[in-house]
Amino acid sequence: MSGSETHTPKHGPAAGFEATVKDFWRSRPVRPAHGRKFAGVAAGIGYRYGIDPTVVRVALVAATVFGGFGVFIYLLGWLFLPQEGDSVSAFEGLIGRGRTSSSPAFAVLLLILLLPGLSWTFSGGWLTDGTGLIGFALMAVALYLLHRNRGQFNRPVPPAPAQPTAAFSMASASTATSASAATEGGWDPLAADPSAWDLPNAYQSGGLPPQSPPPPPAPPVPRGRKSKIGAATFGVAVLVGGVGTVLGLDGEAWFTLQHVIGLTLGVVGIGLVAGSFVRGGRGLIGLAVPLAIVGMALTTVPFDNFSVKGGLGDLKATPSAASDVLPEYRHSAGDIDLDLTKLPAGASVTTKVSNGAGNSTVLVPTGAEVKVTCETGAGEVDCLGQSRSGVGEDAVDFTSAGTNGQKIVLQVKNSVGNVEVRRG
Repeated sequence: MSGSETHTPKHGPAAGFEATVKDFWRSRPVRPAHGRKFAGVAAGIGYRYGIDPTVVRVALVAATVFGGFGVFIYLLGWLFLPQEGDSVSAFEGLIGRGRTSSSPAFAVLLLILLLPGLSWTFSGGWLTDGTGLIGFALMAVALYLLHRNRGQFNRPVPPAPAQPTAAFSMASASTATSASAATEGGWDPLAADPSAWDLPNAYQSGGLPPQSPPPPPAPPVPRGRKSKIGAATFGVAVLVGGVGTVLGLDGEAWFTLQHVIGLTLGVVGIGLVAGSFVRGGRGLIGLAVPLAIVGMALTTVPFDNFSVKGGLGDLKATPSAASDVLPEYRHSAGDIDLDLTKLPAGASVTTKVSNGAGNSTVLVPTGAEVKVTCETGAGEVDCLGQSRSGVGEDAVDFTSAGTNGQKIVLQVKNSVGNVEVRRG
């Protein structure tokens, strides 16, 4: 037509930043009803861009462990990505933009959960050391690049056109009936050839007018050559982990076990994201999952006392004089049993028990005055009748009166294992 022009939205690398963002919102992923593990956020992103949903799940877990933003991003997806069969998301349904299967109360609940999710993300030093913000930026960039390069594939199907009304169907049936009666009687008021009144089967049966055939499905994405990005990423990850371990053993304080695993998992995560663009690197999932589990355990349970310098195996000591009591009984792995009941009356001692992994048991004289502190990163504490159990519990710190003049100042600290202090 003259003076008119049709504008087709750009997709792929040719699209600008603003156009890509707007197109992402218009064709954002849909949370599927099948193949989901929880709310379908990871599955929806994976199906939308033709990547394995497990890659998305691993990325969210890694973002939760090493940055804290994984839970927050998942809640955002749950709130703003529509579910399969719905026309809008839960948030849009809350403000009356369309039909959704999520109730307004559930949408409000998701909004409420975003607040503690965001505050938990910023707690524990994630904001101050920059880890969380870097992780959030990397995930945002990865999602932008995914849509920029693969947004033209698997686009959501637009809603089906409205069906003809019942009145139109009834009029069609009436026309067909009249035409049939006229031709059967041999009289045609328009003097037309009776054969011209033959109508399509759909009209003769009183049904709907014939529908146009559905558009053909989009052609499958051609499979490219198998990528070697998995092998390359695995090699770099082994190199990074090995160098970090050597530097840690050489005395570099920053290269702790937690940091080395974090660096290695970061390399694997970059490989998974890069592999999603070239359909490669799926084998890295088998490396990322155990690394994420170990990293979560290391960041949850403190291992500050775990040191090779303390030795391995069980340690038993029964000093009979105050001079025989060591300032510290330290072990890396194994049980520590310290018996102080053989000390003479009136003795005053101060000592500390530090254990990396194992149980620590200390016996103190029945009549001694004991000032004690008991703590474990993960396990049970039974400290002169004061009991606690769990992970990361506060230390038990109190003074128990005595009668025989003995004074004992005792500190027992485990990374993993049970702590017990009792009178014997």
